[in-house]
Amino acid sequence: MLRVVQFVSVGLLLLLPAQTLAGPAEDADAVIDRWAVAINSNDADAVVNLYTPDGLLHGTSSPTLNAGTSAIREYFKGLPGSGNKVTIGERHLIVLGESAVMGVGFYEVRAAQGAPRPARFTFVVVKRGTDRLIAHHHSSALPQARP
Repeated sequence: MLRVVQFVSVGLLLLLPAQTLAGPAEDADAVIDRWAVAINSNDADAVVNLYTPDGLLHGTSSPTLNAGTSAIREYFKGLPGSGNKVTIGERHLIVLGESAVMGVGFYEVRAAQGAPRPARFTFVVVKRGTDRLIAHHHSSALPQARP
């Protein structure tokens, strides 16, 4: 009987998703990856659902602070069918606490009919209940390198 219990226990552990065993940094990294997948799928609803209801977005192409779900949805309203793609490059994660992680790095945004635009980003991913969501996202064009 003990052998059966051990076998079942090991089998259940192998079936658990990797995220179950991940820490805050790995969870936040996965949220940033899901954000990129949603952008690349041009799925505005999936993108917006990754933000907290009181989330803040300083978008690359917006002169205003987009605060809350409706403003973030408005920012991404042109995403469906756009063909936009994002490629995330270098990134670094800093665990601010068990419930907050900051991710900082670079990405390249490419419109379907345009040149790639290099940009830099900051995400603050927080834990709300059992979910990790984006509470703050700042994106800005990458300035030219100084000589």
